[in-house]
Amino acid sequence: MTDTTAPSAVRRMATHLRSLLPSADDYRSAKRTWRRDLIAGLTVGIVALPLALGFGISSGAGAEAGLITAIVAGVVAAVFGGSNVQVSGPTGAMVVVLAPIVATHGLGAVALVSVMAGILVLAAGATRLGRAVSFIPWPVIEGFTLGIAVIIFLQQVPALTSPGVHGASHTNVAVEAGESLIGADPTYLLWSLGAVAIVAACMLLLPKLHPAIPGSLVGIVVVTLVSLILPSPLRVIGDLPHSLPAPAVPAWDLSTLSALALPAVTVAALAAIESLLSARVAASLADTGPYNPDRELVGQGLASVAAGLFGGMPATGAIARTAVNVRAGGRTRIAAVTHAVVLLVVVLAVAQPVGMIPLAALSAVLMVTAVRMVHVATVSSILRSTKADAAAFVITAIVTVSVDLIVAVVIGIAVAGVFAIRNLAGATGVHREPIAGEPHPGDERIAIVRLDGPLFFAAADRVADEVTSLGGVSVVILRMSQLELVDATGARILTEIVQRLERDGVTVLIKGVREGHEELFRTVGVLDALRHHKHLFATLPDAIAHARSHIERESA
Repeated sequence: MTDTTAPSAVRRMATHLRSLLPSADDYRSAKRTWRRDLIAGLTVGIVALPLALGFGISSGAGAEAGLITAIVAGVVAAVFGGSNVQVSGPTGAMVVVLAPIVATHGLGAVALVSVMAGILVLAAGATRLGRAVSFIPWPVIEGFTLGIAVIIFLQQVPALTSPGVHGASHTNVAVEAGESLIGADPTYLLWSLGAVAIVAACMLLLPKLHPAIPGSLVGIVVVTLVSLILPSPLRVIGDLPHSLPAPAVPAWDLSTLSALALPAVTVAALAAIESLLSARVAASLADTGPYNPDRELVGQGLASVAAGLFGGMPATGAIARTAVNVRAGGRTRIAAVTHAVVLLVVVLAVAQPVGMIPLAALSAVLMVTAVRMVHVATVSSILRSTKADAAAFVITAIVTVSVDLIVAVVIGIAVAGVFAIRNLAGATGVHREPIAGEPHPGDERIAIVRLDGPLFFAAADRVADEVTSLGGVSVVILRMSQLELVDATGARILTEIVQRLERDGVTVLIKGVREGHEELFRTVGVLDALRHHKHLFATLPDAIAHARSHIERESA
């Protein structure tokens, strides 16, 4: 007989790899939607400009790195990613991770980390890990988002307090923000707060006049004009390149790779999580076609690698920009590519005017963006849902701000998992049932015990205690037909229950073993622990009749 396992495995792998590559189907609807795609791309480009500049500066990599990432990663992720409408580039979450990397390893580490993380994300997509994000509970995601929003907001405070160049003086952003406020230059702080007020007002009020008005861009233009007309102390972006740099492999050696291995894993995990969440949200906003999570990881991995080769920073799918794209009418990858082209035109044509933008204006954009990341209704609904979900949300948010993003996600999942296991263990039932029908002499010495729900490690000891604590019985009938999930620990505890009862002189009969459990029970020894192989029954009446025969023999 021919073994077809290997060829079929090869075919499945080939099919999977083909699904990760661009195809003509990506642009099937472009003939109908290209005009809307171009308009959406222009809209997103305008929205993305201040964010790319701000996130680049806030990360410590510089405005140039932010623009390069938005352009290069924006095109690569649009072509190779798994979503038709995802817009990629530098994001606030990535800034939070990159800032300490720059502070510890220097600016030169950003490009190398981008390439390393991109390779890891690419490998995750190739090995079908795209569905893993579905294992992250919603409260953990929201707690993670709240923590990121707080960090982004606090990161802007030092840039508003004095005209000096700010490096990270403390690993905790809250402490650094507090120290910068204590040592603030009153005059500079007053100017900065004025700039923040102007930008925030434009972002909040102008869209109410017309949704198409880019409030952040208008606010930045107003602040820039004011700082040029009046003698202003506000620091500006400074010189920007008039073209993209030539691609080059970042300098590396084994010691550098070793030092950056853990940061790269952190960046890769964050890039994968944020990109998949963004793609999933985009798919729910409108009929944008299906998205392939594995291909999305491949595209985001390639995007980060490409950004690193051009001297940029790691990229992820950007939820805010992707949402703007969908709401502006974007339906194919043409929109995301157009957004990158708009930013490229900025670099090629208006780099000098852009360099005159005060940093306080960009900080204001990021502050408003951070506030908008937090939805009060969502927070309220989580806090009022269950104690377990509220705890996971609060703990994730606190750990995100005080420790680390990825640690926060891990701890949040662990907390949610512990509560879920506890609740699942509580669903395991141990019920003593009466014997139906006409009573027989000695029936009081027969105990019918129904086990239902899941029987696994968290509930095993409780089940054992309840079953073996039955007193005054000679026969115990264990009804198994209602058992759902059973793991090895649960099967093992059943073995110990049977052995303990038999050792105490109680005959154990088992009724209704499910087909899916029988092999596990044989392997672990549940059935071998029975006194006789005929003590296994398919129906309850047969088990009761056998139990009564035992009672009769004992009474004779």
